[in-house]
Amino acid sequence: MSHPASGSGLGRGTEYPDRYDAGLLFPMPRDASRQALGLQPGALPFVGVDRWHAWEISWLDPRGKPQVAIGRFDIPADSSHMVESKSLKLYLNGYNNERMVSLEAVRALIETDLSAACRSGVRVELYAPDALAAPVIRPVGECIDGQEVECSVYQPDASLLAVRDELVEETLFSDLLKSNCPVTQQPDWATLVLRYRGPALDRAALLRYIVSFRNHADFHEHCVERIHTDLMARCHPERLTVAAYYTRRGGLDINPWRSSFEQPDDSFVKLARQ
Repeated sequence: MSHPASGSGLGRGTEYPDRYDAGLLFPMPRDASRQALGLQPGALPFVGVDRWHAWEISWLDPRGKPQVAIGRFDIPADSSHMVESKSLKLYLNGYNNERMVSLEAVRALIETDLSAACRSGVRVELYAPDALAAPVIRPVGECIDGQEVECSVYQPDASLLAVRDELVEETLFSDLLKSNCPVTQQPDWATLVLRYRGPALDRAALLRYIVSFRNHADFHEHCVERIHTDLMARCHPERLTVAAYYTRRGGLDINPWRSSFEQPDDSFVKLARQ
């Protein structure tokens, strides 16, 4: 069976467009990866969003003067499709030589095109580079990366997870999440944040589990959904949020967020290595 991204430009030499073209966006269905996790459309055990930050958006004003902006795109987790990252990069580059009447016109057109590609209402916001408040440079919570552990498993293994006989409510994070693009095998690096209430996660076991993704080939969104599914099945928290803040590639970073009990924060968050 061919990979869902096999028809895109991912992993291939590509000529960059010099004009706007909505047809450059390459939608990918979510179903295949979710079926492997036992997740069914319309009955997802979480709510969430894939939050993209686009740092290289530019177009021409009516007089031909370049304009620049920073974009945030929120793709609902319950959309039937997501969009392949290289196709989004090519699509955005298509604006570079397009004359647009305003920032709002650019925002509205991107929102329309992404919503059509993802078969769902995508929220798009554009910001002037100096309009953003000071970014968050470190996640809230306790870092677990100082655990002295032996690691030897580098493919996802939920059996590594364990809990202690104690009920807690806490936020933990790790900077050690790494996976690989399933098409190009390029490394993807992220900070993983877990907020939960329930049996206390064994932190050494949790760190081994996070490290087990190190040679795993999958998209960012799928990795976060696997982590959420594994934690719910193995550790039985009363409530759980899983978020991953991936580093930038090609002017884009992707930040999947999944929760069993809350909605995503609307603030603009950028961690230090993003």
